[in-house]
Amino acid sequence: MTKLAFREAVGVLAVAIFAAFTASADQPVVDLRTWPTPEIDLSKLPDTPQNRLIKQGQELLVHTPEYLGPEVADPAKRYAGTNMACASCHRAAATIPYAAPLIGTYGAYPQFQPRFGKNVTLENRINLCFTHSLSGRAIPEDSPEMKAFVAYIEYLSRGIPKGAKLIGEKEMVLEEPKRAANLAHGEEIFKQQCASCHGEDGRGQRVGAVGDHKGYAFPPLWGPDATSESASMFRILSTYQYVYVNMPFGQASWDKPALTKDEAYDVAGFVVSHPRQPREGEVAKDFSNPLDKPEDFPWGPYVDQFNETQHKYGPFDPIRAEDAAARDKAKKDKEVKEAK
Repeated sequence: MTKLAFREAVGVLAVAIFAAFTASADQPVVDLRTWPTPEIDLSKLPDTPQNRLIKQGQELLVHTPEYLGPEVADPAKRYAGTNMACASCHRAAATIPYAAPLIGTYGAYPQFQPRFGKNVTLENRINLCFTHSLSGRAIPEDSPEMKAFVAYIEYLSRGIPKGAKLIGEKEMVLEEPKRAANLAHGEEIFKQQCASCHGEDGRGQRVGAVGDHKGYAFPPLWGPDATSESASMFRILSTYQYVYVNMPFGQASWDKPALTKDEAYDVAGFVVSHPRQPREGEVAKDFSNPLDKPEDFPWGPYVDQFNETQHKYGPFDPIRAEDAAARDKAKKDKEVKEAK
């Protein structure tokens, strides 16, 4: 075993131990890295109304721009503001650990969302992707499309207890280099490892031509048809964590990364340095409570002294320290106020 492989194996074990330790005594823990992958070939499902919804949900997730994108013929169905598919991030029909899987998601909602400052439903969370990540508009919760999305997520989540702590959801939490991202080095990595799929201009590769609502074989990473500036992938740490275990496509996996952490961190910085499509509304107001803002959220106001550039590119440990102190102070102030 190489030193890199050994370190990653130790890291994986540490994640599992930490998850088990932090779960409450009665909260089940499900490791998506070893959980049986749901069958995504749905052709053998019996022809029932529910199974037709499940199949439609998978189709909408994998081929979003064909049904809900900005180029579809029916303006009423143009819910997404870009031609990216949900599966551009939720890889393999949302079944790969640390690639934004939706396995177990059905039982995770309602849950508290810091961005809203309140509990949200699964339908709310789906719409957050459309209104924020895809610069679009909300899908009516009673619509066939929303019911199909929910049905597919329920299908993927079967067998997982409601409220289970999931290992392998979202992106892998990684310790980043203790410095600001080196954008020049990131550009070099992009040219070597990313441009062949995503294009030298970062605008991706279309399946067909502009206007045919077929979307992308490889999605854009910036520009007007990429995820918006309020998507989690516009934040360097989310992008870094996703890239490290998923890219280059076909080469990396969560247990065998192809890039070093320095390479993934710097190329993430290079990617988020480019403009995206703005969404309607003020992105800085996404978190009503500044105490809830992630350390790499690149819009103030903040509870710390650091500027937006450092919040965008790092280093992040000084930010975390001040933010933790501010949260601790707010907690103590609240306790004193409630005690009076």
